[in-house]
Amino acid sequence: MSRRNCWICKMCSNESERLPSNLTLEEVLQWAQSFENLMATKYGPVVYAAYLKMEHSDENIKFWKACETYKKIASRWSRVSMAKKLYKTYIQPQSPREINIDNSTRETIIRNIQEPTQTCFEEAQKIVYMHMAMDSYPRFLKSEMYQKLLKTS
Repeated sequence: MSRRNCWICKMCSNESERLPSNLTLEEVLQWAQSFENLMATKYGPVVYAAYLKMEHSDENIKFWKACETYKKIASRWSRVSMAKKLYKTYIQPQSPREINIDNSTRETIIRNIQEPTQTCFEEAQKIVYMHMAMDSYPRFLKSEMYQKLLKTS
C-alpha cells in the first residue's frame, strides 16, 4: 500500500477527510479497549500497520501477519520455502526487517527450520505480539492518526 493511495495516510495528512463508509466509530472505539480488540476487527490491523509504517517500525506487524499465513500452509515444500524466507527477512541477524527477539528463541528457530512445522515461529510471534501490545499500541492510541480517526468517524 503506497502512501499515495492509502486512505489512512491521506486522512492523516489532511489531503482527505473521507473514511471508508463501513468504518464506524464503534469499531474505532473498540481499538482502545485492548490490543486484542484492535487486532480482531476488520480495519484495526490495517490502520495499525499504517501507523507502524509511518513510525518506521512495521517489521513486527509484517512478521506477525506472515506467521499467521505461514501457520496455514499445508504443503511441506511451501512451508520449507516460506520458513527460509521468514528467517532471512526477520530472524537472521542484520536481516532487512530483523525483529527484536532473544537469542534463545532465535537459536530454537534455526534448529526448527531444518524440518519446519506449522509452529516453528510461534514463540517469536508471541514475543513480537507482546512487543506490539506493550510498546507501540499505547503510542498508537495517543497518536495523531488515532485521534483523527476518533474525530472523523
